[in-house]
Amino acid sequence: MPLRSATIGRGADSGRSPPSCRIGTHFRSGLALAALLLPLAATAAPYRPTDDAQIVEHLPSAGNAAVRELRRLHDTLRRTPDNLPLALIVATRDIDAGRAEADPRFNGYAEAALAPWLDLPKPPAPVLLLRATLRQSRHEFPAALDDLDQVIAAEPRNAQAWLTRAVILEVQGESELAGQACARLRDLVDPFIFTICDANARSSGTEARAAYEMLSRSLDGPGAASSKSLQLWALTLLGEAAARLGDAEAAERHFRRALVLGIDDTYLLGAYADFLLDQNRPEAVLTLLAGKNRIDPLMLRLVLAEAALGSPDLERGRADLAERFAAVRMRGDRAHLREEARFTLALLNRPDAALDLAVANWAVQREPWDARLLLEAALAANRPDAARPALAALATTLPQDVYLRPLAARLEGLAR
Repeated sequence: MPLRSATIGRGADSGRSPPSCRIGTHFRSGLALAALLLPLAATAAPYRPTDDAQIVEHLPSAGNAAVRELRRLHDTLRRTPDNLPLALIVATRDIDAGRAEADPRFNGYAEAALAPWLDLPKPPAPVLLLRATLRQSRHEFPAALDDLDQVIAAEPRNAQAWLTRAVILEVQGESELAGQACARLRDLVDPFIFTICDANARSSGTEARAAYEMLSRSLDGPGAASSKSLQLWALTLLGEAAARLGDAEAAERHFRRALVLGIDDTYLLGAYADFLLDQNRPEAVLTLLAGKNRIDPLMLRLVLAEAALGSPDLERGRADLAERFAAVRMRGDRAHLREEARFTLALLNRPDAALDLAVANWAVQREPWDARLLLEAALAANRPDAARPALAALATTLPQDVYLRPLAARLEGLAR
């Protein structure tokens, strides 16, 4: 499923999270865990404009009523720093703004808002939930699960905690445990949310086809019409699943139906761009992602499309991405190994370095794209043994995935 940051309704980074529609309260959280978004464009050395009139960056607060309101709330919180209800609102909106703007600085603002409670021996459950979301976005999955375990121990019927737990476990390749977490939602949430969670947990295993058909039927049921963000989550999951099952026509239909919803979602754009690249349609990627190069995961897809087309802009884009990843490494950020491995393999043609990154990434997250990248890098580096752990873990999935199956066959031939 799309790794978004799991707030019921819908994370990330490389990855995904459910739409933010918490039980009881609804707040938008975007499709990428997502988590999982690379930071804004950055360079290893400071950029110094040569002209006072030169625009360095358009800040999101300019003309953005939501961000101006968020600043007002932060000002109020500074005057009453022990106001927990307000701190929870501010931190939640910070997380949402960070996803909407692809700006990880907002996560820091969220942590600052929660600071008086984060170091308590037993933080309140709502604080633990938000801290789990922040840790999820940094791919600190064990720490995030620990926070969720504490919430569930105190509140066994906390649906948000169960959903977030299911999302993280699926990202880690623990489909059975993810399904068990989803099962706890059956009597706690709208049936459509339960169906999405359950289908996601089963979509990477032997029940992939059944899960796909179940979610397809549910999408046309009465429960789906109430929330566009839930429809977006479901349609993106269906598009990815159909592509893996080899049904390109259905995948195209799901992705386009998701776009028609009119929600600007980074994870959806990245997933659809990947599908278009696999279909050898790089021109369509350039059209889809026009003007989106500020967001690193989308910039990666743009440059991959330029490479496929032999674009004269390729070298500039490749150099830009190299600077961005250098800046990520300088910060010690290890949440985007998948993107860096893909960049290193496909755009730098350094298979050994890419394989090292893919192996490190596989140790943290094990979604289909993580497996595919590891297998591709092992083939390119002529090191089939490096892919054996992934092949063992994927033994039941391989026959159903049209991308992984041929890669596995080639690796087996290489190992003979």
